[in-house]
Amino acid sequence: MCSVISGLRPVRRALGLTLRLRTSTEGSWCAAAESRRFFPAGSAGTGPLRETSRSYCSRMALSEGVLFRQLFEAESSTYTYLLADTETKDAILIDPVLETIDRDLKLIHELGLNLKVAVNTHCHADHITSTGMMKKRLVGLKSAISKFSGASADILLSEGDKITFGKHYLTVRETPGHTDGCVSLVAGDQSMAFTGDALLIRGCGRTDFQQGCAKKLYDSVHQKIFTLPDQCLIYPAHDYLGQTVSTVSEERRFNPRLTKSLEEFVYIMNNLNLPKPKKIDISVPANLVCGVHQI
Repeated sequence: MCSVISGLRPVRRALGLTLRLRTSTEGSWCAAAESRRFFPAGSAGTGPLRETSRSYCSRMALSEGVLFRQLFEAESSTYTYLLADTETKDAILIDPVLETIDRDLKLIHELGLNLKVAVNTHCHADHITSTGMMKKRLVGLKSAISKFSGASADILLSEGDKITFGKHYLTVRETPGHTDGCVSLVAGDQSMAFTGDALLIRGCGRTDFQQGCAKKLYDSVHQKIFTLPDQCLIYPAHDYLGQTVSTVSEERRFNPRLTKSLEEFVYIMNNLNLPKPKKIDISVPANLVCGVHQI
């Protein structure tokens, strides 16, 4: 019996270590688990998956006192991000989509949040924003977008502007290239960045329409995003492969386009030969007027 108990002690110690590690990491990002869920071992070479449903990683953000939610719209594969001060309940919403307005407002109501600003990282071509309709349903809500987007909004953003929610804020970094009006939004402690279409996970936004310029995009990413700390979490506006988050370090090392020289990058971007977004003729005019439009 003693030998059996002795033999179990290392197992118990290992189990205890595993449980402690699990407890310490469960509150952090779930991206690795999500990646395994959508891409089991050996399936990375397959084409894009069309998900009919998706679970979401939601947690307290790295900044103490920040509530964070990552939400998904399946048709355009768009991520919407909700951030709030847990004390004041003041909140901001990034890149909301018209089709999911009821879901987003329901969540905001359930969490008891006071949504202050709905911001778009750029004038989207693949979906219509819900910011205009949200303003009609939430008293005091303000819309925001880059002053270079050509779109109307209550707040026109420039380099270095701060979007505040309670005692927290995001800083605006202008990252043109996909469009002239693209911005990335960086947490005050630089723990995370919302990069819109400028930098995607192992990719980037296209540059063949809406004032697109491959050289501008390359410079924007290298000067405004890749200069952030290695561990800074990258949250894009879209992902088509089930990936939820990356880091500055990962994209500097593994992004198949942006690890190339400028000349190689420009050549790649000029030869993608992609079809234009299905909703571009509807989405762009609508988004230029904050999503409030007549169909």
